[in-house]
Amino acid sequence: MKKEYKTMRIGERIADAACLPKDVVMGASVVTVLGSNEVHIENYRGIIEYTDSLIRVQTKGKQIRLCGKRLQVEYYTNDEMKITGCICSIEFCS
Repeated sequence: MKKEYKTMRIGERIADAACLPKDVVMGASVVTVLGSNEVHIENYRGIIEYTDSLIRVQTKGKQIRLCGKRLQVEYYTNDEMKITGCICSIEFCS
């Protein structure tokens, strides 16, 4: 356990010590998957690619790739988006 704590980033340590959510302290993205037909992404930076079979979303540290069929962005705001369709895979890429 001590070894794990030493390898944690300072933001993670602060979040753990203050009992705060990591998405608030570190700006981490929150990805909520509802079955195979709906995904909500919070704390994203932008949409990189958008087709009916691939949606790539840029987050603070990574890209999120959603592959599937009939994909569409139902709505998006500055903070969150909802993607629907037949989602086959979700990847987190550097």
